Amino acid sequence: MRNLWVFISKYNAFFLFIICFIISITLIIRNNSFQRSGVFNSSNEIVGEAYSRINKVQRYLRLAEVNDSLAKENATLRKDLKMSHFDDSLVQQSVVDTISRQQYTYIVARIVNNSIHQKNNYITINRGSRHGILPGMGVICSSGVVGIVKDVSADYATIYSLLHSDTKISASITENQAFGSLVWGEGNSDPRTAVLQDIPNHIQVKIGQHVVTSGYSTLFPEGLPIGRILRTKEKGGESFPEIVVRLDTDFSTLQYVYVIKDLFGAEKEILEKQSKKDG
Repeated sequence: MRNLWVFISKYNAFFLFIICFIISITLIIRNNSFQRSGVFNSSNEIVGEAYSRINKVQRYLRLAEVNDSLAKENATLRKDLKMSHFDDSLVQQSVVDTISRQQYTYIVARIVNNSIHQKNNYITINRGSRHGILPGMGVICSSGVVGIVKDVSADYATIYSLLHSDTKISASITENQAFGSLVWGEGNSDPRTAVLQDIPNHIQVKIGQHVVTSGYSTLFPEGLPIGRILRTKEKGGESFPEIVVRLDTDFSTLQYVYVIKDLFGAEKEILEKQSKKDG
């Protein structure tokens, strides 16, 4: 306390000046409308700028929450798409009884681990069996196909990325309806391309044509985007050319995915297994 009094007494002239200065400014602002409006305008501008900066920080801190909300909303909207419904229409003579039944639903998940430069690449998501995830489910994102669920725990699941040697997707070319299998390709190190196999040589394939899911499996609805044909090359003595596809999905920037649940998948698989058994 003694040191404080010594400090004040030593600089009393300075403190007296500050007090008088504040009183003078206050009197000027109170008794002069022009100065008062100028000060208020300046203070409002400063406060407004401060609030603006605080708001930007708050919005940045809430980005994760906003992204979660948007991803859930997208999953709901995807469920209502025409491709997610099964056409159960009945035609009897001239009467058409149109019925649309839900076939696909979507579970939102956030990526917690991802690789793109390995020989076999995996993705880990923060959803598991507790959320309805099962091995063998298809996985997509807003821009295209991502992969297939491999292993599942209670709260997490690993995905065979499309950039995996064991991943094979049934795909077709939109312009001519030819279908084959999309694979990453042996020795391929480019995470932006894959190879479309089993398209016969007599099919006319052009650069720029669209490649989509064929719908011939229970993994993906028909017509989901995969990519565009980047180049083709005929192999001597073989019936199928090499067709390189530029993928729509950028695996290096993935954050959210949608796991597809086919409500008719189990019924279809049981029927197909029975047919193979009988054959």
